[in-house]
Amino acid sequence: MPVFRIREAAELLGVSYDTMLRWADSGRIDKTTDSAGRLAVDGATLAWFARQRAQSAANPDAAPVAAQSVRNRFTGLVTRVVKDTVMAQVEIQAGPHRFVSLLSREAADELALEPGMLAVAAVKATNVAVEIPASAPAAHRPSARPASGQLRQR
Repeated sequence: MPVFRIREAAELLGVSYDTMLRWADSGRIDKTTDSAGRLAVDGATLAWFARQRAQSAANPDAAPVAAQSVRNRFTGLVTRVVKDTVMAQVEIQAGPHRFVSLLSREAADELALEPGMLAVAAVKATNVAVEIPASAPAAHRPSARPASGQLRQR
């Protein structure tokens, strides 16, 4: 399992190094050490913590939802709204993530969307691409050769 230094974990969560260090020191997130003895967070722990933070970031003023099919919800600020006669383009910045939504002009008007307001980008996708960043440590990257009988796709 990958281990992320405190600074890397902070960047992945979109918080400051000091905040991440405070959370680790207070026990809000379990800490460990990396192979060089530096303070770090286990990848599985970091993933769990990120999911918990995302769930608690929902708008507290919204009416409770009994059930939902969308699992990926990102609370953020509307940064841009562009409307024409039929469609609207809405941009939401949720931490380090930028979401762009195309919706009907009527829907955008009914929601009264405007820059600076709080909104939730609810994402449901049937196709999600997964990439491994080149900056990932070699131990965390897949081998260059595909497993026997498998084709490598790009």
